[in-house]
Amino acid sequence: MVQRSRQPIPSGSSPRRKVPTQKLPYLALRRLLAGSAAALALILVLLMWSSFQDRQSHRDPTTGLYGTIPLVMKGGDPYIRALMRTISASESNVRQPYSVIYGGEQVGDLSHHPQRCVTIVTGPNKGNCSTAAGRYQMLNRTWIKNARRYHPKPSHFFLWTTYSFEPEYQDAVVYAWLSDREVWGSDISKQLRQGKLKEVLRLLSGTWTSLGYGIETNSMSKNLPKIYQQILQEELRASGSEGLVTRD
Repeated sequence: MVQRSRQPIPSGSSPRRKVPTQKLPYLALRRLLAGSAAALALILVLLMWSSFQDRQSHRDPTTGLYGTIPLVMKGGDPYIRALMRTISASESNVRQPYSVIYGGEQVGDLSHHPQRCVTIVTGPNKGNCSTAAGRYQMLNRTWIKNARRYHPKPSHFFLWTTYSFEPEYQDAVVYAWLSDREVWGSDISKQLRQGKLKEVLRLLSGTWTSLGYGIETNSMSKNLPKIYQQILQEELRASGSEGLVTRD
């Protein structure tokens, strides 16, 4: 019987095939495109994450409200500062409250009050138009009246005087306005320190009608006392103040 020689059992791998030379540029291009797509996807993910972090950083950690972002103005009474942020929680609860006008549109030029009259579509003033603008939704006439009295840096040119509507000046004017005892017939800071927030909100509701006692309450109005207390604690910590705050 003739013994047949055993052939070695081939391994699982097949012989390496040589890639035709004409296909090499195509393969290189495909690898390059795949790498570029992956890099682009990574960049997009990082941008989305950065945008998310930015949105979170502009929200109050407890309430999640854009309108409660810190003031641009530095210093001042923490009670008045907390009140200002509470007002904007219901008046301008958007990501960029200083440049918003009535209706939600953003404006780019804050060298002066926007003075744009937007038609009111709901509520008791439906059909009229509003020039409300900025973090505190001040009407043009209200801004001019108070800027003449409180604006720290008015600009003069011959017979004309203009008042910058930049964020720091919006804060400065409203802060001085709320601190003026003669205008309100009351010491608002003292009332807040005594825990009389409801009385203060009622007093201001003729000016800011969304504070819970005016003619245009909104979904935020009922939450303002709680929001105020949370913001006040933050402002007190930032100012280095200590002590318990009386709750309304």
